[in-house]
Amino acid sequence: MFKKLPTLAGALLGAAVFTAAPAQAEYPDKPIEMTVLFGGTANTIAQLLSQLMTEELGDPVVPVSRPGGGGAVGYAFVQGTRPDGYNIVWNSNSINTSHHTGKIPFDYSAFEPIARVSVETPALAVSNDKGWSSLGEMAEDVKGMDGKLKVGISGKGSFTHLTSAALFDKMGISDKVTYIPYGKGKAPVELLGGRIDAAIQWPGQFKSYADSGKLNVLAVTGTERVDILPDVPTAAEQGVDVDITMWRGLAAPKGTPKDVIVTLDTAVKKATETEQFKDASTKLGFSPAYLGSEAFGEQIAKDDAFYGQLLQSLGMAN
Repeated sequence: MFKKLPTLAGALLGAAVFTAAPAQAEYPDKPIEMTVLFGGTANTIAQLLSQLMTEELGDPVVPVSRPGGGGAVGYAFVQGTRPDGYNIVWNSNSINTSHHTGKIPFDYSAFEPIARVSVETPALAVSNDKGWSSLGEMAEDVKGMDGKLKVGISGKGSFTHLTSAALFDKMGISDKVTYIPYGKGKAPVELLGGRIDAAIQWPGQFKSYADSGKLNVLAVTGTERVDILPDVPTAAEQGVDVDITMWRGLAAPKGTPKDVIVTLDTAVKKATETEQFKDASTKLGFSPAYLGSEAFGEQIAKDDAFYGQLLQSLGMAN
């Protein structure tokens, strides 16, 4: 018996089947959209980061502003996109606060952490016509006021609102405070215009006004002083026990492939190591603080428990 040989047509068909599967495109092969949740320093860092990541990846990383709801608008948009690495979010502690204040129905676990990029420490500034040079002087004066201390915030339930509430609670003046959203204004402009008496924002916003003596910066809320305002003491140095800082990083929708996360993580790391990024941190008042995907995810989970408890204790949790 002879073995049946394959026909020429069968051989060609087999070859066609073997070669028909298309090669998987290398990531990235098209622009990546980076959703930016906030303006100010956050937006400035995002613009630079996207530029440096573009240089590393070879395809554009395009920052797109999607503000609103203390980050809720942008988080909801990215969470609803395909988990393929082409939609990422410039995230922050706001993923924790937005969830625990009921602004978004999902928590941090709806995203894959890519990398932490930077850390910023909030600062408290007041109009200098108040004559306050310390938290103690401010607290004493406010306790004796007939009216309320007008405090500017980015929005109800925002990170600046939470930080302000925590600080004033520890100072014993929370019952003497009323919060006023900035609207389209910025903290220094609102303070100088007399619309508000105090505001917590990023040190870079206050630097030039503090140097010129137009505003007094009384404290920063982290455990260490910040380089951009080295003479400003921490709240803890003044006997007020708070430790709140803002981290910023990148995340992608849950289910984004691991190799894609690794590619983005590597690009972030290289971006934060450039002299351009380090120079910007000095000028803007943030600290480069790279953390890889796994360590970043652990920090987000830890912070989620912290902010959930803090919001609950302040009566701000949903």
